[in-house]
Amino acid sequence: MASIKKSISTKLDGNGYGQILYRVSITKNAKVRIKTNVFVPTKRWDEAKERINIGKSIGFERAELVESDAKLKDLEAKILRLCEMYPAEVLTKEWIENVLELCADTPAQQLTTQLIDERTEKQEHPERFIKVSFYDTMEEYLTGTRYSNVREANFRVLIRALRRYEWFVRLSDKERKDFVLDIDTMDKEIISDIESFLRNEHTLLEEYPRIFKKIPNTTDKRRSPKPRPRGNNTICAMFNKLRAFFNWCNENGKTNNRPFLGYNGVTSEIYGTPYYITLEERNHIADFDLSEHPSLEVQRDIFIFQCCIGCRVSDLMRLTPTDIIDGEIHYIPHKTKEENPATVHVPLNERARSLVEKYKGVDKQGRLFPFIAAQNYNDSIKEIFRKCGVDRMVTILNPTTGEEEKRPICEVASSHMARRTFVGNLYKKVKDPNLICPMSGHKVGSAAFARYREIDKETRAETIKLID
Repeated sequence: MASIKKSISTKLDGNGYGQILYRVSITKNAKVRIKTNVFVPTKRWDEAKERINIGKSIGFERAELVESDAKLKDLEAKILRLCEMYPAEVLTKEWIENVLELCADTPAQQLTTQLIDERTEKQEHPERFIKVSFYDTMEEYLTGTRYSNVREANFRVLIRALRRYEWFVRLSDKERKDFVLDIDTMDKEIISDIESFLRNEHTLLEEYPRIFKKIPNTTDKRRSPKPRPRGNNTICAMFNKLRAFFNWCNENGKTNNRPFLGYNGVTSEIYGTPYYITLEERNHIADFDLSEHPSLEVQRDIFIFQCCIGCRVSDLMRLTPTDIIDGEIHYIPHKTKEENPATVHVPLNERARSLVEKYKGVDKQGRLFPFIAAQNYNDSIKEIFRKCGVDRMVTILNPTTGEEEKRPICEVASSHMARRTFVGNLYKKVKDPNLICPMSGHKVGSAAFARYREIDKETRAETIKLID
C-alpha cells in the first residue's frame, strides 16, 4: 500500500516560507518526490507529526494555514487514489504532478481513470478531442438503449474489460504506449486481439496486478476482483454486446466502420442438452424429512416453489402476496421488462399453494418467502440435493473448455435448474411451446427455449412408431 512522508523544503523565500514536499512510496522499489506548491512558515510546520501546526494562530494567518492544510489533505488523498488506480510504471513524478494540476478542481473521490485519461489526452492531443471518445459513445449508447439494470450491469463488465485491454496494450507494447480504442479504427485484428486478451486475462494477473486493482473484474465487493478463465460462450456474449454497440453506431451515423467484418473467431454460443430433475426427483426432494436442518428446509421449499412456477431467481426474490391474483402468479420478467414488458401468468398448483400458505406472513419484508442471498441460495440447493440423495450423473458442457463432462447432478444444481425443471417437465407432458412459453416468459420459437427443451426417450419412441 502506498504511503507518503511529508517534509518542508530548506529553501525558504524572503518571508520564511518553505514548500511542503512529498516523498511517495508507491512500492518497495518505486518512490517519487512530489512538489506540492503549498508554502507555509517554517515555524508552523511540525516535523515530527508531519503536519501544519495551526495552533492558536488568529486572523489572516489562521485562515491562510487552514487553507494550506486543506490543500495538503486534498493532494494527499489524490496521490493515494492515483496509486490505487494506476500501475507503478505509470506513476512518474512528472505524470503525477501533471495530473494534480489538470484535476485541481476535482475532489479525490471523484477521480476516475476515464476523467484522467481524457484530460491528459486532451492536453497532449487537443485535436483528438474534436470527436467524442470511445467510452463516451458507449455511455451515449447505454443512455439511449432500453436495457434492464441487469443487462446494463453486464454491459459495464464489457466496458471494464476493454479498459483493461487498453492498459495491457499500453504497458506490454512500447510502440503502442498511447493506444486507445477508437470506433473508426477498430478492425478485425483488434477484435481478434481482444478475444485473445479475454481468453487469457486470468493468466496476466501476476504480471500486471495493478491493472486489475485499478479496474477490477467486478464492482461487487462480495466477489473476488480477480478475473476467472472465460469460455467461448462468455466471450461470445461479450462480443454480442460489442457488436450491438457498433450496429447502433452505424445506424446513428457515429461511424461507418464495421470491425466484425471478416472476423472468424467466436461467433455463436454452444450449449449442451439441458439437465434437470424429473417430477419424481422433485417430489422426493419436496417430501424429504429435513426437520433436523430447518434452514435447509426453508430453502428446499423455496426451490420447490420455483420448480412449480419456473421464474428466474431475480424475479422469484421480488414476489409478494400481491403478485398472486385469482390463483395465479403475475409478474413481468425483470430481465426483459425494458424490451418486452409482457406479464407472465402462471397458475399455482396444489403444492405451490400449500407452500405459499405455509410461509404466509413469515418474511419481515413482506415477500412470499424469507429469501437469502442468491449465491447462498445456490449453495443451499446443492447441499439439499446431497442430503436427499439426488446425485445421479449428468452430462454437462464445461463453460470454459467447451468439453463434455460427467458430474453428479448435486454438484451442478442451482436456482436455474428449477426453471429448467419447470420448462422441461411441462414440455414432456404437452410438447407445445405455444402453451409453455407464455408461462416461462420465453418467445415462441426462440433459441433460448429450444435450449431448455429436451426430446426424451419416450418422445423419441413415440416418433419412431409413426414409421412402423
